[in-house]
Amino acid sequence: MEDPPARYGLEHHRLNNGKEVYWSLPAPALVEHVARRAEGRISDSGAIVVRTGTHTGRAPKDKFVVREGPSADQVWWGSVNQPFDPAQFEALHARVADYLDSKPLYVQDLAVGALLEYRIPIRLVSESAWHNLFARNLFLRPPAESLANHVPQFTVLHAPGFRADPTRDGTHSEVFIVLSFERGLALIGGTSYAGEIKKALFTVMNYRLPLQGVLSMHCSANQGPAGDVALFFGLSGTGKTTLASDPIRRLIGDDEHGWSDAGVFNFEGGCYAKTIRLSPKYEPVIWEAVHDFGTVLENVVMDETSRRVDLDDDSLTENTRAGYSLEAVDNYVPEGSGSHPRTIFFLTADASGVLPPISRLTPDQAKYYFLAGYTSKLAGTEKGLGEEPQATFSACFGEPFLALHPTRYADLLSEKIERHKAEVWLVNTGWTGGGFGVGRRMDLPYTRAMVAAALQGELEHVPTRTEPFFGLTIPERCPQVPENILDPQTTWKDPAAYARQAKQLAGLFRERFTRFAGHVTAEVLAAGPQP
Repeated sequence: MEDPPARYGLEHHRLNNGKEVYWSLPAPALVEHVARRAEGRISDSGAIVVRTGTHTGRAPKDKFVVREGPSADQVWWGSVNQPFDPAQFEALHARVADYLDSKPLYVQDLAVGALLEYRIPIRLVSESAWHNLFARNLFLRPPAESLANHVPQFTVLHAPGFRADPTRDGTHSEVFIVLSFERGLALIGGTSYAGEIKKALFTVMNYRLPLQGVLSMHCSANQGPAGDVALFFGLSGTGKTTLASDPIRRLIGDDEHGWSDAGVFNFEGGCYAKTIRLSPKYEPVIWEAVHDFGTVLENVVMDETSRRVDLDDDSLTENTRAGYSLEAVDNYVPEGSGSHPRTIFFLTADASGVLPPISRLTPDQAKYYFLAGYTSKLAGTEKGLGEEPQATFSACFGEPFLALHPTRYADLLSEKIERHKAEVWLVNTGWTGGGFGVGRRMDLPYTRAMVAAALQGELEHVPTRTEPFFGLTIPERCPQVPENILDPQTTWKDPAAYARQAKQLAGLFRERFTRFAGHVTAEVLAAGPQP
């Protein structure tokens, strides 16, 4: 049954819709609407299979922030947060509202932030039923009895069928993601990729929380049987969801968290996992969730007769995705929160194949590698990426979503690591035995074994060696992992080729880190690769 409309109506968003409006429909009803409107197909397990068309990843060059009010003095302006004129935002808002007024609308009143002290009530208004289902899966659902009094602090007007006119609207293309922190409003159009909704609201939390002394983090989190919490930082494709989705440990969340004085808390109520070549053997938790009723599968190929999905088929994109509720995960933490983390992992998919699969970081190294945020962007995760991974340095392992200067987050992280005595590890989930095209991707069972050993303290007293190019401390032994795997140089057939590649990557680190040279101590600078 449809929930009653909130007293805080659509007129507050400039909408005066004369057509039907569907308020906070539950998943079964939204599945029916998706099928009836031919927005997607129903798989044999009850998941919804949709296609996003031309845009199968994020469009970071089309994201803007309105430059106005007090936020203008706080935002980290530049290529990540491109300034948008307030008057143009007003005009674009009016045009989007006029467009949406001609459509049936789907409204979901939801929330971001598991801890009540930092929770933000939000609203999604979309012309699309499947995006409404996606949002219902991904964000926190308030109790039904509270919806009538729901007043959003931030609203997303989502118009994937609306195309911007760059000359008229001040955008770079027909795609736009424009956020106004002062008005509590985001406008999204020209793209059906659902990740834009998720990351727009993550950007909002990245603006609000650090100003309250809370670290916002692009990481997954899980909890051990004894209540110990682990964090997994990393960009898309590095293994955040995979490594946190552990049958032995309970999942707090797979992507976005805050770290307050009370501990760690999830921003969301669902997961947005990559599904390409997903394995029921090695990723059983995600596999089960992908086949759950109401899961949204983006650009996953399905047989139209049997309705079975083929998770190995990348003909539409490498960046196939599943958006599912945490309720689809058997061993999740319903409170969405946990204690202060005891162990932190920085995940990097090193396509050059020279970083060790696991290494322990000192506090200064932790700050250096957090600000460096090195990984390789994988195919399909952003518009314009080709088949080969691209080396990238994404500050705080989430630069495209940072609203403030990266050092604001790095300083908070360093302070919390010191206060709570967390161990930090750098984990390479990328290539070994050579770079992309020569070596191979690190075997997931080995990575899981190394992570498990670190979590259980089994690497505490193991002999170590110092890697010569990056100064990283490598354990010489790890249970269930061949010793030669731990030293990246020994996995290469040509040691000289390894040395050349390592020197090249170390030089790239130094070059890219120069932008932070004036913002960190000499000790942090010395913690990175040296000439």
